[in-house]
Amino acid sequence: MGPADFGDVPTWIGGAGALAAGWFAYQTIRSQRQQIGEQQVFIVEQTRFMDEQRQNLELERNELRAQAEERRISQARLIQMSFHTSGSSGGDGAGGLIGYIAWQVEVENTSDDPIHDVTVRFGDAYTAATATEREGFHHPDGGRRSVPVALIPAGHTVLFESPEWPEATVDNNRPALMFTDDGGRRWRRDSYGKLEEAPADWAS
Repeated sequence: MGPADFGDVPTWIGGAGALAAGWFAYQTIRSQRQQIGEQQVFIVEQTRFMDEQRQNLELERNELRAQAEERRISQARLIQMSFHTSGSSGGDGAGGLIGYIAWQVEVENTSDDPIHDVTVRFGDAYTAATATEREGFHHPDGGRRSVPVALIPAGHTVLFESPEWPEATVDNNRPALMFTDDGGRRWRRDSYGKLEEAPADWAS
């Protein structure tokens, strides 16, 4: 048995070159896969970061909107309305006198700024017949004001009175306060306390 034939030098060189090329290709593919993996991790992290940023921005926007809404309505909430009826009670109209009743409505500005163009409506068709600033004895005119009242300063109260109606129908003409805040927004508060922003051209 003769010596083993391991081939000639060119064959060895060719084999070594092929092995080196294969190893290089493997390392290249491995490196590329590693880079792709790192890029995927980076993309996931960036996506998570962007989602967190979007959520934070949305929270900030919501907070700014809430603050703006609070500023918008803060003065209107401080305008108070209280009311009661006054007048004489009579009979049922069949054989006795008919009672005539009027609403008396106090509008108090407890905010730090004036309110404007203030009136009280009764039902769908009636406005206040008179308006008098409380503690009117301090005023030469007794505190009487024209309706609508052009301005109620901070800390002041005005008494509005309705026309007189028969007792049986007065409850159908419940009061609703209407005013413009110091920022120019028009508001309406009904007799149940509901406050809502009204169009600027809402009838006075």
